[in-house]
Amino acid sequence: MYCPVTVDNFLDIYNDSLNKKGEELCGDQVKYLKTDKKVTIVLSDGLGSGVKASILATLTTEILITMLDADLPLEEVLKTVIVTLPICKVRKIAYSTFTIIQVNCETNHFTVINFDNPPPLYFHQGKVVKLEAKTETILERKIAIAEGYLERGDFLGAVSDGVLYAGMGVTLNFGWGWEQIADYVEGILGQRSHTARTIVREVLKKTHSLYQGEIGDDATFAGIYVRKRHPLMIFTGPPLDREQDEFYIEKLLNFKGRKVICGGTTGNIIANYLGETIEMDLSTIRKDLPPIGMLSYMDLVTEGILTISKATEYIKGCDGDLSRLRFDHNGAYLLAKEILQADSIVFMVGQSINEFYQNPLLPKNISIRRNLIEELVQFLKSKQREVTIEYC
Repeated sequence: MYCPVTVDNFLDIYNDSLNKKGEELCGDQVKYLKTDKKVTIVLSDGLGSGVKASILATLTTEILITMLDADLPLEEVLKTVIVTLPICKVRKIAYSTFTIIQVNCETNHFTVINFDNPPPLYFHQGKVVKLEAKTETILERKIAIAEGYLERGDFLGAVSDGVLYAGMGVTLNFGWGWEQIADYVEGILGQRSHTARTIVREVLKKTHSLYQGEIGDDATFAGIYVRKRHPLMIFTGPPLDREQDEFYIEKLLNFKGRKVICGGTTGNIIANYLGETIEMDLSTIRKDLPPIGMLSYMDLVTEGILTISKATEYIKGCDGDLSRLRFDHNGAYLLAKEILQADSIVFMVGQSINEFYQNPLLPKNISIRRNLIEELVQFLKSKQREVTIEYC
């Protein structure tokens, strides 16, 4: 059954792990890749724990992600992994197991390919739905494949067996179990608004509790939660052609999402168009940062180069994690917060150069503003955020 995709839906992805007690490296690895057409997530569980398991799991995820991104046939991809990772002669099991989740971004159709990991966890309208999997045999290994469609509010997750068997040998039982995990996630989904991060972390928090801090096996949870998109547009720098000012101002004003202006000249152009004057909030001024401004229809107005540079420093300092962003009520902090709260970001970058900021050693067509934005965008893309730049 085809499910129409809502343009403001966002595929929110998050993963986290608990390392086995005494191990610095996790024997589970997760890698995911977002493109305009598809999302691919791979969770691999290396045999055992520590360095060897981590290397095996990393090798598995890298092979799978690389080949799947190249759109190679699934059978060829799986054969490559199976041949590369042989069977343990002693325990007669694979050196590395894996779960692959792929979502078509145009239809939200998903496919889960599972090799010796616990079954996937799929929730629709807050309730667990057991996916019907078909089994295929590839090079004498059984691969389970399930399909479906994601809608707003759905959650699809993959776990390693370290989550499934949490508490085994500690609470004198045989672990948490798939059904108990499913019940727990249903409880989370029924309580409040969510992100993939809150769901994954709540499950791992419970897992840690069941182990009573004595993590018996690497435990990993990766999932996709379908929620409303949080878009952001940042307009920085005046356009090259002044006759195009009105076009880009209207584009900003009509944008359906958060709106930010970075730059005094840019702000004044928009203020003049609106027939207003930018009011300054002097409580946000800092020794190295100008204050923010206030303007109708705008969620944030800041200075340009200095603020973008400092915001980039903040974002990299917290490794793109909003929860680790240190609070300071200044323009750079507020800009960093806007960026980290957004799922998809459009930078509208004017290329008219402010000579005050221009490095005289650089060619005239290379502005400091442009370089700063491209550096920030590169980092954000490495964190799988959807980012585009439009030069004007």
